[in-house]
Amino acid sequence: MTKPILPGEVAAAVVNPAAYGAWKPLHEQLAWARANMPLAVAENPNHDPFWLVTRHADVMAISRDPQRFANGIRPTVLTDRAGEALARAATPGGDGHLVRSLVQMDAPDHMKYRLLTQSWFMPRNLKTIEDRIRQIARDTVEHMLEAGGSCDFARDVAAHYPLRVIMDILGVPPEDEPRMLMLTQQLFGPTDPELNRSREAITSSEQAIAMLHYVIADFEAYFGALTADRRANPREDIATVIANAMVDGEQIPDRELAGYYMIIATAGHDTTSASTAGAIMELARNPTLFQRFRDAESDKAGLIEEAIRWTTPVQHFMRSARQDVEMGGQTIREGDWLMLNYVSANRDEGVFVDPFMFDPDRAKNPQIAFGFGAHVCLGQHLARLEMRILMEELLPRLTSLELAGEPARVESVFVGGLKRLPIRFEAA
Repeated sequence: MTKPILPGEVAAAVVNPAAYGAWKPLHEQLAWARANMPLAVAENPNHDPFWLVTRHADVMAISRDPQRFANGIRPTVLTDRAGEALARAATPGGDGHLVRSLVQMDAPDHMKYRLLTQSWFMPRNLKTIEDRIRQIARDTVEHMLEAGGSCDFARDVAAHYPLRVIMDILGVPPEDEPRMLMLTQQLFGPTDPELNRSREAITSSEQAIAMLHYVIADFEAYFGALTADRRANPREDIATVIANAMVDGEQIPDRELAGYYMIIATAGHDTTSASTAGAIMELARNPTLFQRFRDAESDKAGLIEEAIRWTTPVQHFMRSARQDVEMGGQTIREGDWLMLNYVSANRDEGVFVDPFMFDPDRAKNPQIAFGFGAHVCLGQHLARLEMRILMEELLPRLTSLELAGEPARVESVFVGGLKRLPIRFEAA
């Protein structure tokens, strides 16, 4: 059977960082794919062909089937042909993973490593630190109100609140948070000239890989020192757990150790920052919703879940087929590469009524922004808790909220969200 090939404009959009920054035109291309070619191959000059998976049901099916769809065979984030070759040349065994974290692991390693910290992120344990999170939220709100009626919410508030929470849990002191924020933005935004290490447009894979090497080296140096400290001076934090953890009777190898710290230190705040900013953007656009949710007694759960769907901070992951698979009337061959496009899945018309409407009253909201199956986001419960607490502390303190300029999204195919959200507000 001949593989269906996507139109060039669709294939080009899903690999273009600027398309994710522009947002609306990307959704037009993805909507066309869902309606006409929901499982088809994207061909681009600089990338190996890959299956673009656009429908919610197919993304779910692949996510729940790690036996047939692997994380570790090829890059788990879209990488062009030259970039993958450079990464393979620079990594142990030529595996092509510049970082080896939970995201890049398959069974049996994945569960062995996940279980080391999983209990820290379960609702029962989070209840024990809820007061600490609430105090961080209150401090954040006070800082915002001191700004005097306007701020860039994405930069000044959303970027810092979940960062402080995860660094507190991890064991990184407040004075090192600016460094962690900068490195996270450089890691997740290498294609955005406003965020990457060079502050310039990236024109080659060589540039991108070289910058990522520097960023990863900075992370490794920092967490190497933290590991030495926690082995000598253990504390009640996740850094101590990671530094002293044993897998198969031995301490975690240095590469996996660094990867573990990095996934918690980066994904543990950047994605929550994006969803939080997305919620505030929509409340600023809709005074009725704002007035409703500023009521201290209002249930914030629907607002939070819809903001996560609406924003979809992690925009894709890649998978590799371990064997031939029949799906959606197509034959995916062993070795084929697939893009699970969460942006598309979270706007699937077959799952979400009026998917392009921000609706916190959805009777069902099976958003898939946290992934699904074995690799579902470790910090999903923490993210929801952080967002709820901040909304509870912030919204009742405001009498008005509106946009003060045009929001702007990160230009990135992998992790996205707002990099600018100018707002005006009046304090209660």
